[in-house]
Amino acid sequence: MIESTLVSVDVLVLRFDPDARAVLLGVAPRALDPFAGALALPGVLLGRGERLREATRRAVTGKLGVPDAAVTATGQLATFDEPSRDPRGPTLSIALWATVAPTRPDDGTTTWTPLDAVPPLAFDHDRIITDCRPLLADKLWRDPQFTAGLLGGEFTTAQALDVTESLTGDRPYPANLGRTMDRVPGLERTAQHAAALPKGGRPPLVWRWTSPTTGSPRDDNARSDSSVVAAGAAVHRRRS
Repeated sequence: MIESTLVSVDVLVLRFDPDARAVLLGVAPRALDPFAGALALPGVLLGRGERLREATRRAVTGKLGVPDAAVTATGQLATFDEPSRDPRGPTLSIALWATVAPTRPDDGTTTWTPLDAVPPLAFDHDRIITDCRPLLADKLWRDPQFTAGLLGGEFTTAQALDVTESLTGDRPYPANLGRTMDRVPGLERTAQHAAALPKGGRPPLVWRWTSPTTGSPRDDNARSDSSVVAAGAAVHRRRS
């Protein structure tokens, strides 16, 4: 049994669905009180001596049933310290992001929902999503690991437009987005085009990551793990 601290790790798990043409958020029903049966972000209490990246993967695999190999990247977003956020008592919540491979991982209970249609969630998870969505949108095309984690090693201009619209709420002009993508380190436009569109029109261009570390599984929590060490002084046995 993991000896837990009063620090909660709540994860916004994102997956790009090419068929739905949208970025989807993974939520699942809680197994335990409080809010048993209610949908919530996957979360765990940080174990004593556990790193944030380890807790993030534990939450994603344990609460959503996503295989560890499908987790493409993780990172930290923000901290929430509202004393009444948990009816069991004050806890500090660290919100993190995780991207998973586009192939649908499903344990039968996970709900994958567009960011614009997230159902009511337990605790303060609605607020966490609202506050963190602009941070996620700002990471797109600025953070190559986050972007590659969502889109994979190769993707089309059309898919880039879909992901941008999902996170920002606005669909950019293809030419403007192309100029933005040209400036992303490790990303290049190829001479290839995807298969012809079913309704005609010019096939979208294919983009590819060229950096050997971009697009591979990576954890971006190392810089911030030390910030929660002090919180480990208050330790008790509780499960999220």
